Amino acid sequence: MKTYSRWGLSFLFYFATLSLVNAPINFDETTVCRLDSQRKVIEPCSIVIFGASGDLTSRKLIPALYHLFKDNQLPPAFRIIGFARREKTDESFRAELRDALGKFSRTKPVDEAVWNKFAEHIVYCMGDLTDQAAYQKLEQRLSSFGLPELRNNLLFYLAISPSQFGDAVENLEKTKLLKPPGPIGEGWQRIVVEKPFGHDLASAHALNGELTRYAHESQVFRIDHYLGKETVQNILMFRFSNAIFERLWNRDMVDHIQITVSEKHSVGGRGGYYEEAGAMRDMLQNHILQVLALVAMEPPVSLEAESIRDEKVKLLKSIRQLTPDEVAKQVVRGQYFAGVLDGRPETGYRQAEKVKPDSNVETYVAAKLYVDNWRWSGVPFYLRTGKCLPMGASEVRIQFRQTPNVLFAAACGNKLDPNALTLRLQPNEGITMRFNGKVPGAKVGVRPVRMHFSYDSEFGAYTPEAYERLLLEAVAGDATLFIRRDEVETAWQIVDSIRAGWEGKPLSNREFYAAGTWGPIAAEELLAQAGHVWRDPQPIK
Repeated sequence: MKTYSRWGLSFLFYFATLSLVNAPINFDETTVCRLDSQRKVIEPCSIVIFGASGDLTSRKLIPALYHLFKDNQLPPAFRIIGFARREKTDESFRAELRDALGKFSRTKPVDEAVWNKFAEHIVYCMGDLTDQAAYQKLEQRLSSFGLPELRNNLLFYLAISPSQFGDAVENLEKTKLLKPPGPIGEGWQRIVVEKPFGHDLASAHALNGELTRYAHESQVFRIDHYLGKETVQNILMFRFSNAIFERLWNRDMVDHIQITVSEKHSVGGRGGYYEEAGAMRDMLQNHILQVLALVAMEPPVSLEAESIRDEKVKLLKSIRQLTPDEVAKQVVRGQYFAGVLDGRPETGYRQAEKVKPDSNVETYVAAKLYVDNWRWSGVPFYLRTGKCLPMGASEVRIQFRQTPNVLFAAACGNKLDPNALTLRLQPNEGITMRFNGKVPGAKVGVRPVRMHFSYDSEFGAYTPEAYERLLLEAVAGDATLFIRRDEVETAWQIVDSIRAGWEGKPLSNREFYAAGTWGPIAAEELLAQAGHVWRDPQPIK
C-alpha cells in the first residue's frame, strides 16, 4: 500500500473562507478534513546531536524536542545523545540545557514535571569528531540502552561546520553506526545537515559528494528552516485545495509576482559571516527560491515526498539563466549606509565589526527572473531581500492583470487598483485579497478594499516552531520539507550566473540605500522599466 507524505497528509483544511469581519467562523470537528489516517508510524529511536555544546542545540533543537515531548509527538522510547568535545556528565549537560530552555522555550514557564521526565531521556557522550575511538564509545552508549530500536534507528543531527561533515559521516560508516538503507524492520539511519550547503555550485557539489560517499541520498535531510514555517507549508494547500484560485494561477491572469523577505535588523556582530555570504547566498539562494518554487510549481501527481520535490526541481530548472549583460539589467544589489531605524541612528554596513571599509558585499538584492514554461511564460517574478529595511516581513504578492480599459477602468484610469492576492508568511500570518468596491454615499466612488484571513483570529495564536515540525518529519522519515541534492545544485546554478555578472564590478552610487528605507533607487528603476512598482509590506491590524 502506498504510504503518503506525512507532511502532505497532516495538513488541516486551513483556508475555509475569506471574511470581511474579524470574528472567526465557528466550525465543528465534522467540517475539518483530516488527512493523517495514513501517517507513518514514528518508531523508537535515538537522536544524536553532533556539536551539542553549540548555540543551535540550546536555542533551537532542545526546545523543539521538549515541546514535541510535551505534546506527545515523540515515540514512547527515545534517547537524545549530545556529542561534543567538552567534558561533561549527563547531569551537567542536562542542567545546561534546562537553563537554556528557560530562555528560549516558546512556552513559559517551563513545566518542571514535563522537563524532568524529558531530561531522563538525555545523555552526553564526550568525543572529538575526528577520533574514531569516540565513535566506538558512542556505539557502546547506544548499545547500552537495551532496546534494539534505540541502537538501530538513529537520527544524526550535524550541528557542526560543513567542513566537518565528511569526517563525521566517514567515521559513522566505519563504526557501522551508518549503514545503507535495508529492508523494513532492520533499522534506519538518517543524517540531518544545516545550511549553508556550500557557497557556490562547485562547493555544493563537493559537499554533496562527501555526504553521499558514505550515505545514500535518501538518508540525507538538508534543512532549510523556512520550509518548516506553517505559512510556507500552507502555500500548496491554498493553491491545490481551492479550485477558484488555481484557475487564475497562470500567465493569462497574472501580471507579475513579487516575493519580499525583508529584515529590519542590521548584520550586527555577524559581519565576518556576511562578508563571505552576502544577501544573495544568505537569503535568495535558499529561502526565496524555495518560496518561488512552491508558488509557481505544477501540481504534483501525489502527496508523496518525491512527487512534490520533483515538481520543485522542475520549476527551478525552468528559471531562465542570466548572462552578465542580463544581470546588469535584471538584478540590483545594494548596501545600506548610516540612517535612522525606528527613530534611532543606525551605522552603515561598512562600519560593522569585521567588515572591510571598502566592502562591495550586498546587504540587499532585487532580481527580475522569468520562468520559461507554459504556465508562466512572459510573467516576471520580482524577488527582493535586504537588511536594515523599515520592517521585517515575508510575503508573496500575486498581482493580477489590469481591468480592460472600459467602464470603470476608463473613467478611473490608474486610480483603479488591479486585483492582488497577498500571502503573508510572517508576521501577522494570513492571506489578503484586494479588490475594488464602491465607497458608501450618494457620490459614486471606487476604492480598493480587502478580504483578509488571519491565522491568529481563525486558529488562535499557536503556531509551532519550524524546528519542531522539521525534527518530527526527520524522525518519521518524511523528506518533503527537506531539500534534495539536485534542488540545491540547481539553485546554485541560478545564483552563480548572477554572481558572475557582478564579478569585478564595484557598487554604484544608485545601489546604496540609507538604513531604515526600502532599498536603493536602482531597485525602484528595475520595476519601473515595465511600469511596475514595489508593493511594500504593510502592518496588518
